[in-house]
Amino acid sequence: MTELLKICALADLSDTEPTRVVSDSFPPLAVYRLADGIFITDDTCTHGNASLAEGYLEGDVIECPFHGGAFDIRTGEPTAFPCAEALRTYVAILRDGFIYIDSESLA
Repeated sequence: MTELLKICALADLSDTEPTRVVSDSFPPLAVYRLADGIFITDDTCTHGNASLAEGYLEGDVIECPFHGGAFDIRTGEPTAFPCAEALRTYVAILRDGFIYIDSESLA
């Protein structure tokens, strides 16, 4: 049976910067709050060991703070060199003021 994993409170999210969430239940995640929704990706850049939550968010693109590569946070697709491998994305579920992901999405 599917289990929902609590990521963070909606109130903990910034409108301008990603939020890094670390738990024993899932890999480090970056959570983004845009005007049209909540988006979640793996926090670690696929090009190098960098936290994307420390990167630069412009619209729906996150730029890696180490190499300047970038990703579309909606799809995980790379949008700028040197990133070539897509980020893993997760569906955000909003319930009672908290953000969750489906445990099966981690499989």
